[in-house]
Amino acid sequence: MSKCKISKFLAFFIFLLVIGQIALSAATEAEKIVEFKSLISVHRDASMTVSETIRVICARDQIKRGIIREFPTSYTDRYSNTVRVGFEIIKVLRDGSREAYHIEDSSNGKKVYIGRKSVHLKPGIYTYTIIYKTDRQLGFFKDFDELYWNVTGNGWSFAIDRAYAEVKLPPGAENIKTAGYTGPYGSKGQDFISDFDAQGNVRFTTTRMLKPKEGITIAVAWPKGFVTEPSAQDKLSYLLKDNRSAAIGTVGLMTLLIFYSMAWFRVGKDPAKGAIIPLFSPPNGISPALTRLIMRLGWRDDKLFAVAVVNMAVKGFLTIKEDKNGEFTLKKTGAGQEGLSRGEAQSARKLFDSGSAITLKQTNRNDIRKAKKELLKQLAFEAHHRYFNLNSGYFIAGLIITVIILVAVILGSSQRQTALFFSVWLSFWTVGCFALGLKVFSAWRDVLKSGEGKMAGKAGAIFITLFSLPFFAGEVFGLWTFSTAVTPLATFALCIIILVDALFYHLLKAPTLTGRKLMDQIDGFKLYLAVAEKDRLNFLNPPDRTPELFERYLPYALALDVEQEWSEQFASVLDAATKGDNYQPAWYKGNNWQSWNRAGFASNLGSSLPGAISSASTAPGSSSGSGGGGSSGGGGGGGGGSGW
Repeated sequence: MSKCKISKFLAFFIFLLVIGQIALSAATEAEKIVEFKSLISVHRDASMTVSETIRVICARDQIKRGIIREFPTSYTDRYSNTVRVGFEIIKVLRDGSREAYHIEDSSNGKKVYIGRKSVHLKPGIYTYTIIYKTDRQLGFFKDFDELYWNVTGNGWSFAIDRAYAEVKLPPGAENIKTAGYTGPYGSKGQDFISDFDAQGNVRFTTTRMLKPKEGITIAVAWPKGFVTEPSAQDKLSYLLKDNRSAAIGTVGLMTLLIFYSMAWFRVGKDPAKGAIIPLFSPPNGISPALTRLIMRLGWRDDKLFAVAVVNMAVKGFLTIKEDKNGEFTLKKTGAGQEGLSRGEAQSARKLFDSGSAITLKQTNRNDIRKAKKELLKQLAFEAHHRYFNLNSGYFIAGLIITVIILVAVILGSSQRQTALFFSVWLSFWTVGCFALGLKVFSAWRDVLKSGEGKMAGKAGAIFITLFSLPFFAGEVFGLWTFSTAVTPLATFALCIIILVDALFYHLLKAPTLTGRKLMDQIDGFKLYLAVAEKDRLNFLNPPDRTPELFERYLPYALALDVEQEWSEQFASVLDAATKGDNYQPAWYKGNNWQSWNRAGFASNLGSSLPGAISSASTAPGSSSGSGGGGSSGGGGGGGGGSGW
């Protein structure tokens, strides 16, 4: 072959490649909807039959097997109620012949996939026809009825050269008013013309190409009487059917309240209080830790164990040493356990199981946790049923009812999978957020309590706050997503149900008659511990204030959260004793005993020791940190589509 022929062949080959590339590029760019035609028939029973004819250019870019038509079927009304409209496919055609299709659920409706997965289309022009029935699309107002309809939808990924809609009303309808809007969602463009045909049908035609994500929405209003308006009973039925989750949540909340109220009247009502008479000593045989447990009806915290530790120290069984870093060391003195309560004695055995001294830090968490557990076990044995009842059986029954309500709410949702996933996820995430919230609250409370606050304390509070923000944001996102799946009202009802559970967890607890009498005595003793100096003279023959008396009842003051008031009563006594005899409690050595703040000793000890116990007993990493008011995209119908 000559060089000339080779050159001509190469030139021709290159020409074909260029032309082919240009043609392919042009075809790709031309993939669009040539015409979108919608024929809408409004029936007397308020249902509608819609025939959509969509003529597309296929270049095998997005359109490979066919098209996807999206139809919204779930809306939210102005009262945040869910409205679910009917949608039933009658026929799907391609170029006049039956075409395969399948329907999938979407977040707010249905997706109709037209075509077969195994069949790929050749480039060209195809005409798709979708005929379907729908209902509950009409608006019924005082003086007129209206169809407010998004003809094309604003979700198409293709441009639409021309859109046409024709609305056929029931015979006799006249004095018809029309409006329309074009453009992206929310716009009020007027790029259309409207008129009536010979039969009185309303016609709308766009006057420009609609870009991707643009559409046309129409509004047609007519006098009342030509379409049957749903009765009040029908509307109520629709409301309950569409909002099953909200209805279930509301009824469930009422049921739970009735159950808990009946349970409270039966077992949760406290016996009447007796007369409170000031007492100068605690009830006989009741330890400080048991005092705290009884007055809090079984509520447990780290201060409970701290109270027991301080009482063991005051009794001479152990000493408490606090270093400059706030670390506590407990050491046995060698004294016997004769003066200790049963719970204190059993707890001490576990606490000093590995030696005669123990530092409150995480390396010793196992011994500390065992000691706390043993104390609680013994206290529960002494107090439960004798002094108060938890009535936990009723509370567990309430929790079972709560779970049943949650399951029913999820089953009543149209988005069960989403609701189920986020209900499980929120169950764990909310616990973590609650724990973080407590840490944030505690950090800022400590900063505020320290006056101006130490720089390190402020920095720590700011850090834990910033660290928690993404988790709180995740909680808000989870609640919002869950609420979209089951409706906001159902979510609100479930949140109230959780609060009701928490409330009745406390309300169902009740002291026994014996316990109520004992609590009256404890209240009388607390009155003495917390009395202000100006009211002390009202007491008849109170005991003399001495350092020994201060120490003896300090554990009870801690147990009843009046340690600051108790210390203030003895401020002058302790100051005088310190100056004269260089007095300091034999059982405590540390920074909390300040010469300038004797009155703050008990309060500081009451906050720092429980904090040290909490930190020491927690494993690392176990805490976590038509009137013109419409717009394009409004009304029923809508959706959009693409290729597949």
